[in-house]
Amino acid sequence: MTSIEKLLEIMARLRDKRDGCPWDLRQDFSTIAPYTIEEAYEVADAIAREDMEGLCDELGDLLFQVAFHARMAEEAGQFDFEAVAAGICAKMVRRHPHVFGTNAERERGPRQGAWEQIKAAERAANGGGNADGSVLDGITLALPALKRAQKLGKRAASVGFDWPDTRGVRQKIAEELAELSAAECGGKQADVEEELGDVLFAVVNLARHLKIDAEQALSRANRKFERRFRRMESAATESRTRLADLDIEALEDRWQEAKKA
Repeated sequence: MTSIEKLLEIMARLRDKRDGCPWDLRQDFSTIAPYTIEEAYEVADAIAREDMEGLCDELGDLLFQVAFHARMAEEAGQFDFEAVAAGICAKMVRRHPHVFGTNAERERGPRQGAWEQIKAAERAANGGGNADGSVLDGITLALPALKRAQKLGKRAASVGFDWPDTRGVRQKIAEELAELSAAECGGKQADVEEELGDVLFAVVNLARHLKIDAEQALSRANRKFERRFRRMESAATESRTRLADLDIEALEDRWQEAKKA
């Protein structure tokens, strides 16, 4: 028995209506989805920490989530784990003609934009890209906001709705910042929130033009801020000082010291 077969057997036992685990039996797709998302983030966290042992463990947890969803679908008569695996195999072969295609396709090599063109054809075949559909169809609603904003901008750019270079994007950011300032003067919190959202969306578009993943860039900035702030806390502890007791000038001095460390 392979490890995959063993995993599927364990999943079936957990969901066995007579002898299974009560908690596992109570679950459905909607209750398991948050765990699936959490496990994906834990995979990303292990990668960010360069923890290979942890990554192996977290990938196993994520694989278990796939097995869980597939088992529930099999019980409902929809699909099973084999169908999931077969589907991704077919998709990867279809989306890599420069690797798995005809001799001519392999000799031609990878083409710029081919991946998105193949995905667009898939959406059209599935009814998501017909004449009544939108070029924005299929962008997952549950994505983190920065990631989804970047995908929305990229998809709109595929039909020419985009700035030709970063200069236009930077001008748009300046424009949105001015509108945010005006909203602050107006005093309506809802207007301020809307304009701040526009600023963030424009900044994400700049990231896209710079070929930077906005979500990843902010994640790295978060880790950098946390690392430096913890240094400030450690230094304060060593000097028997409470950060809360310092004024803003002293805090800024500590911050600059943490940046140099």
